[in-house]
Amino acid sequence: MRALHDDDQDVGRGDLSDEQWSVLESLLPAVGISRRWPGCRRLVDGVRWRVRTGVPWRDLPFEYGPWQTVYGLFGRWQRWGVWARLLPLLQARADAAGLIFWEVNVDSTICRAHQHAAGARRSGTVQKEPPGGVSTEPEDHGLGRSRGGFTTKIHLACEQGQKLLSLLIAAGQRGDSPQFEPVLNAIGVPRPGVGRPRSHPLRVRGDKAYSSRANRA
Repeated sequence: MRALHDDDQDVGRGDLSDEQWSVLESLLPAVGISRRWPGCRRLVDGVRWRVRTGVPWRDLPFEYGPWQTVYGLFGRWQRWGVWARLLPLLQARADAAGLIFWEVNVDSTICRAHQHAAGARRSGTVQKEPPGGVSTEPEDHGLGRSRGGFTTKIHLACEQGQKLLSLLIAAGQRGDSPQFEPVLNAIGVPRPGVGRPRSHPLRVRGDKAYSSRANRA
């Protein structure tokens, strides 16, 4: 990976381009760190790299800065709901530009939990770092026992251009069919100006796991 400097226009694989950063920067609130500080982009790229690769925070490449600083930004913005608020803002811009195709595909994927997840406290409020954010963490932390072991299931609704419209987290043993309506009901793309968010797709696709009569109705 190439070194990232404030005056370096080159980016590493998967890092934000200048055009992408200009859009994201205009949406970032000035919370905990100034979005106009030149190092902010480097930290955001560091968060994205770690989330994309799944490595421990301590293994973050030095090009993104000290891992404690990158993790500190990630944690603060998660507790303050910054990351969650970015998605609908970006969705609104994409829909206004005609980049969202309202034919929706629903599916899920299962993720094996880290071995340390087995020691998570039952109540999120007594954790060393409470989860915070803009939504309430489920009592089971989205963790459960399935054939794959200690797992989490991610339920997604994406439009035809593969843009995310909604996401739900459930324990690994939860079936797909009962989550069909909740993941569709979670779709809400804000409209420019006033008006209710758009939530009704033109068509919905899913595999046989969602083929119950209730879901078809």
